[in-house]
Amino acid sequence: MNILVTAGNTQVPIDRVRAITNIFTGRTGTSIALAAYNRDHRVTMLTSHPEVVGDLSREKTPTPDRWRLRAYRTFDDLRRELEDEIRTGVYDAIIHGAAVSDYEPAGIYAPAPGTRFDSTAARWQTASGEAPALLDRAAGKVKSDERELWLRMVRTPKLIDLVRAEWAFRELLVKFKLEVGVTEERLLEIAEKSRRQSEADLMVANTLEGASQWALLGPIHGEYKKIDRVELAVQLLAAVEQLHKGRAHG
Repeated sequence: MNILVTAGNTQVPIDRVRAITNIFTGRTGTSIALAAYNRDHRVTMLTSHPEVVGDLSREKTPTPDRWRLRAYRTFDDLRRELEDEIRTGVYDAIIHGAAVSDYEPAGIYAPAPGTRFDSTAARWQTASGEAPALLDRAAGKVKSDERELWLRMVRTPKLIDLVRAEWAFRELLVKFKLEVGVTEERLLEIAEKSRRQSEADLMVANTLEGASQWALLGPIHGEYKKIDRVELAVQLLAAVEQLHKGRAHG
């Protein structure tokens, strides 16, 4: 099979020297990509942490005949790279494990003179009774002399949802879902709803609290399986291979 794997986090810039990101380093996605390579698949990997490949592949370093690695840094980088690979490549499966930014900055502001935010009431106020106002403080490097700054955040497009709807990928698609502070039963409900929304074939779901121990994988024969984390790469790839085989003979 020809498999595309995304891994790592994305950055969204605040200015030219600052960015917002998340804590994930792409070890899970990298492990899946390397396992796919070791199962004799052709692998293209998009990652924000290419150094993790060296950390995890000490026994068998991938060779260029079946391995391509493309590094990205920002949300926009990943969107561009992913779209380019889907539109120009021929993939049997996409395993989208990257932890993609849900929001991006759309302006940075300071309160205008006489404007203040009452954190207890969660309301903007002014002494004069006039409408509160903010001053634009966007810059190549935002100054650090303001008493407080306010960052406006807007939602980014869901890249996984563009794979089918906009980029017209029709082969196997694997989605990942992470939740915090939910029960396993609630995680299952969220995961399946999310999978259907993105038209993904398989979902890997876990909680932050249990991320190092287990994950839910499915639907396989109509059900989700709770698997040990160390078995995730092997069991996920086995499920992908089985689905691909079924399509090939269907």
